[in-house]
Amino acid sequence: MATLVTKEAPTFTAQAVLPDGNIGELSLASYRGKYVVLFFYPLDFTFVCPSEILAFDKKLAEFKARNTEVIGVSVDSVYTHFAWRETPVEKGGIGPVGFPLVSDLNKQLARDYDVLLNGEVALRGLFLIDSHGVVRHQLINDLPLGRSVPEALRLIDALHFTEEHGDVCPANWQAGEEAMAPTAEGVAKYLAGKYAK
Repeated sequence: MATLVTKEAPTFTAQAVLPDGNIGELSLASYRGKYVVLFFYPLDFTFVCPSEILAFDKKLAEFKARNTEVIGVSVDSVYTHFAWRETPVEKGGIGPVGFPLVSDLNKQLARDYDVLLNGEVALRGLFLIDSHGVVRHQLINDLPLGRSVPEALRLIDALHFTEEHGDVCPANWQAGEEAMAPTAEGVAKYLAGKYAK
């Protein structure tokens, strides 16, 4: 499994169902200047996948408030994506979600991001790409394990905080909490305030 963290995100231009429901071309390069949560999921019309897509969609305004765009990718065709969006949630569909769904029919994106499982479907890979196109976080789950959307938001907050302040964000850090100066004194002060008995 390749580690892409600290490296330029593999770029691509691919067909997608766009937020307005139209089919068109999507280029990752066009997102420069914004942060991107790029997530892979196995297949449309399955089980865990719609729960994740709808969870991301429900929090989409919170991502956008953080200058972050969400992009979903699977090995399905754009026509399958379109049909899934046209299927109501109460019938197992996802409805008109507000972010693009990219078609990776030839599985090249899954290969480039090293999430292709047995040459068939993508594992649940999630990549946080910064405004310069660099991967700053990656998470890869096995097929039955759904991801945490609040954790994705927390990591964006942590990334923004470290970029702005230079401090580091320790375990379980949440926006608004004290961070840690990356010095011996900073560590001692933080640990004493947080963990001293």
